[in-house]
Amino acid sequence: MDLIAQLRVQFEDFLSKNPLTKDPVSLYEPADYILSIGGKRLRPVLTLLGTMLYGRHTQEAMKAAMAVEVFHNFSLVHDDVMDNADIRRGQPTVHKKYNINTSILTGDVMLVKAYQYILDYEDPELVYALMNAFNKMAFGVCEGQQLDMDFEKREDVNIQEYLHMITLKTSVLIGAAIQMGAIVARADKQDQFHIYEFGKNLGIAFQLQDDNLDVFGTQAQVGKRIGGDILQNKKTYLYLKALELCSDEQRAILENLYAETAESINEDFKIETVTQIFKDVYVVEYSRQVIEAYRDLAFSHLDACKIASEFKKQLKDFVNEFIFREQ
Repeated sequence: MDLIAQLRVQFEDFLSKNPLTKDPVSLYEPADYILSIGGKRLRPVLTLLGTMLYGRHTQEAMKAAMAVEVFHNFSLVHDDVMDNADIRRGQPTVHKKYNINTSILTGDVMLVKAYQYILDYEDPELVYALMNAFNKMAFGVCEGQQLDMDFEKREDVNIQEYLHMITLKTSVLIGAAIQMGAIVARADKQDQFHIYEFGKNLGIAFQLQDDNLDVFGTQAQVGKRIGGDILQNKKTYLYLKALELCSDEQRAILENLYAETAESINEDFKIETVTQIFKDVYVVEYSRQVIEAYRDLAFSHLDACKIASEFKKQLKDFVNEFIFREQ
């Protein structure tokens, strides 16, 4: 079993033995539901890894890992409400399985619980450092989600704005996850910076690939409806780069379709038409080049970290496999 798989097993074991459910069950059961329906556990695994890289036992980072994973799932619960999503990880979203009011309140209590995991550390200096990293990340995630929603209504979004948005919405959490592990291990400030930048740039590459899979994957692979970003008029890299590459006729079609709402157009037609234009202008090839650039930037920060070379190699192998995944 490789290193990442071992850490995932450790975290899954801890999670299964520490459910959130208590009275009132109607509040906490949906939290355990969203935590139980899978996911790659990338973020908590990175937290455990961040501690192990600097010579400390992974059990020391388990509460920080739980804080990261509970926060991540809190954000998914609320995102699914805002996006009116039906499926998450191949299962009904929390608001579909229960109801919207429950999903909002359950998300709220998950956020509070995430902070509680950090406060459970006894060292006040460690708590302070973790809280600073966690709060910076949490502000970024909320700001990124708002930008994402704003972009759905704007026609003048550019690629740099999009990359800034996904950095906030997705990447800062991945960066903070591994940084918090390094903080638990008392890594020095320079290494904390580089390991955070490694995670952040990995996160950008991860989100770009996730955007690709949303269009060109299958529902069985990604656990949600294919073409969801297109239906929600998400100004992804694929869409924005396609506008640069396509003909005037194709651009007019894209802009008209992205001005439509789900209620006013045939959904399958919209997905098929947009997807075909993306294929015609080879936009995925451009996306892959950008993904590789962010991967290489992540690797440069990893190389600057004072950790064993064997760990660096394992991490690079994992990143290459993970970023160019099919699910």
